[in-house]
Parts: sequence; structure tokens; C-alpha cells
Amino acid sequence: MTKLNQIRNFLENEKKDAAIISDPVTIHYLTGFYSDPHERQMFLFVFTDQEPLLFVPALEVERASSTVSFPVVGYVDSENPWNKIKASLPVKGVKTVAVEFDNLILTKYHGLKTVFEQADFTNLTPFIQRMRLIKSADEIQKMLVAGQYADKAVNIGFDNISLNKTETDIIAQIDFAIKQEGYEMSFETMVLTGNNAANPHGIPGANKIENNALLLFDLGCMVNGYASDMTRTVAVGQPDQFKKDIYHLTLEAQQAALDFIKPGVTAHEVDRAARQVIESWLW
Repeated sequence: MTKLNQIRNFLENEKKDAAIISDPVTIHYLTGFYSDPHERQMFLFVFTDQEPLLFVPALEVERASSTVSFPVVGYVDSENPWNKIKASLPVKGVKTVAVEFDNLILTKYHGLKTVFEQADFTNLTPFIQRMRLIKSADEIQKMLVAGQYADKAVNIGFDNISLNKTETDIIAQIDFAIKQEGYEMSFETMVLTGNNAANPHGIPGANKIENNALLLFDLGCMVNGYASDMTRTVAVGQPDQFKKDIYHLTLEAQQAALDFIKPGVTAHEVDRAARQVIESWLW
């Protein structure tokens, strides 16, 4: 069953007339088309017994039409998008609408209310979240590829470690290499040296890579709409005994957590198993 058909089934089961998807990430998840409309309006309308309708800024119509197999309507900045939507909808007299509450800013809400004047809005977000929890074989493959590129990115970082380079020098090498592959980083790449590596959300800068210190890489790649996220810490030169102890403590806590993972065990219980290892070292 396609993802759009899952939305249709939801509408039928919940006795809703339409669904309105406004989050660009969700639209991509459901259709394969991604665009950031910025200040403009973009919506996917799904109905139980009519084709979906994708509403986009005019500049995106050609690309959207080549991606989806159902009607695409565009608007230019001189047009009122809400009037254009109202005139383009294949279904009139909609009374109940499921919308993404988590993405429905007031501008969108008030605009859509002028389109569906008599409709009650209910929350579609929990259903979308449940859908996204269960990965299809295709999604799993995309996640694996994103992970493979994260592996590649971190190895590029390892290959560029030098005491003559700064944190941002290595970041530039990583980001450029991944762009050459046609992909983007899934968040701002972090390379942190020495004391800066002790801060999990540190800010990279012009710090030269320190010798006999730890060097942290935190990065990920965005591939076909799926993000990877990897953190690796390596030793440059010869770390002192304290750093070695920290490494072995972290390794032991991680192994304890992995050994504890089994069906029926909650994430809280796994976290507690790792914490117990750390506390045994501290006390």
C-alpha cells in the first residue's frame, strides 16, 4: 500500500473529508517531491475519492509535475494563494479536515480557514508520526546509504587530521567531498579538538588540532531525504592515562547498553544499564 493510500484509509476510517499536508518534509515523505517554499505557500491535499492535489509556488510547477503523477497547481506572487487553492480544489463543501498541527503556523491556519470556511480542523500529526515509525524496505535502504556516506565522511575527516590544520579546515574538507558526491550534510559538521571536544555541542573554530589529545567528529549525511548521524572520537598522538580511562569507561557503558537490548526492554531501562556502569566508576 502506498503512503498516500494510507492517508486515504485514515480519512475513510476517521470519517474525514480531506487531509492537508503542509510540512515540506512530510510532503517529500509522501510524494518524493521536496521544496522549501520559504515565505510562500505549499500544500498537499489528499481526498478519499479524488486525486490528490499539490499546490506549489509557480517556479516549482515543472519540477513537481515531473515527480508526482497527479495534478499540480502553481501560483505567482501577484496572486492570492488562498483564492487560487479554493478555485482549484476538486472537492467542494468539505466539512472535516485533518491537518498537521505541528506545522500549522497562524498564517497558514487563517489562510486555510478562508478556503474551508465551515470545516472543523483535527490533528493529522500523530498519524503521520506513526506512519514514519515503521520503515519500508525502500526507506531502510535509503537509511543504509545515508549511513554509508556518513562512514565515508568521517573517514575523510580521519585522513585529513594534521597538527597544521584547524577544526574548520577539516570540516571544509569533509563538507566539500560530500558535496562532490551530490549530497549534503544533515546538520552542521562538528570537529572539536582538546578541551573543545569535551563539549558535545561545541562550536568549531580556528583551533589547531592538538597533539596528545582527543578529537571529536559529529556529522551526518542527507541522502534522498533520509539523514544519518554519527559521532566518533579519536586520539591524536598519545593520550594520557585519564583519557584512556574515559575511553574504556565509555566503551564499557556502551557495551552494557547493547547487551541489555532485547524485546520488551524500554529505552529507559537500557539507559539505566549504561548509567550504572558509569556510576560504578565514579563511586
